[in-house]
Amino acid sequence: MTAVPRLLQPNLVHHFYAGGARIAELRGLPPVERCPEEWVGATVTRADSADVGLARTADGALVRDLVAADPLAWVGAASTSGDTGVLLKLLDAAQRLPVHAHPDRAFAARHLACPYGKTEAWLVLDADDGAVVYLGWRSDVDPVELAQRRDAQDSDWMLEQLHRIPVRPGDGFLVPAGTPHAIGAGVFVAEVQEPTDFSLLLEWSVTTATRDESHLGLGFDLAMDAVSTTALGTEALAGFTVHHDLTTRTGAAVPLLPEAGDPYFRLDLLAPPPGQETVLPAGFAVLVVLSGTGVIEGTDAVPVGGGQSFVVPAAFGSWRLVGDARVLAARPGEGWRGSPDGRIVG
Repeated sequence: MTAVPRLLQPNLVHHFYAGGARIAELRGLPPVERCPEEWVGATVTRADSADVGLARTADGALVRDLVAADPLAWVGAASTSGDTGVLLKLLDAAQRLPVHAHPDRAFAARHLACPYGKTEAWLVLDADDGAVVYLGWRSDVDPVELAQRRDAQDSDWMLEQLHRIPVRPGDGFLVPAGTPHAIGAGVFVAEVQEPTDFSLLLEWSVTTATRDESHLGLGFDLAMDAVSTTALGTEALAGFTVHHDLTTRTGAAVPLLPEAGDPYFRLDLLAPPPGQETVLPAGFAVLVVLSGTGVIEGTDAVPVGGGQSFVVPAAFGSWRLVGDARVLAARPGEGWRGSPDGRIVG
């Protein structure tokens, strides 16, 4: 392969909730009804589909196929699956998302034949006045009552039990697997996560989803084992939140997420000041250019502009951004691949 970043086609995904206008605006597209997510550089699909979600390069190639054909060049490791270790989404919620949670790796390995769970993180790119997110129980929840409230679709009760957090651009949140959560209406985020589509809906009545579509085909008796009923204390919650000024320019790449997420994924802002550069080490990365223009320089030089997205192969080497562009770079977790301690192999 030619070891250069590849420009991506837009990859908006239809979903069970409303939104997507701010994604369309960033990407220079007309608004599309109920396409509130873009799966950027994705090599995995929606849980209910064999192909929905897969990203393509500007020339039409599936990113998954490129990676599977030359994994050493793309991710620096042997693999035949097209696995990159990370999934980046843009998510623009025009309505509140349902209260839900995701399984961890141990549960997914036992019951879903997958080495990945779905720990995720959000970087708030924009938010309406008064916008909020919900993250973690404020106090321990009785599992029997939770099941009853779920069956009754008691949205008010579920929201009352969760931490309600006002948000502003630059806020970063880690959402550990198992933690109930919801993104509020009017919030636009970059979401970086383990590369799966495993969601367990405690609340489906606010969406077009159904009860039968809410438990990953496992039945709720089993699926609820993946949902925490333990309080997320204020000290722990503080450790899962950070804030950065996304308008600041610096020569160093700025990590945008809580450090506790580093084993799962990383998300950095590259925004060099005039006449300077920002460098990232070699490795697979997915880029979203938020604004401006610039050039990424590694084994070659590739121009970038606001609204574009790219996948960067490991063989591009250590690379730098020059110009006035502001670029988000998502990468797999620290030490990804090759270890028996929970990191992913093969």
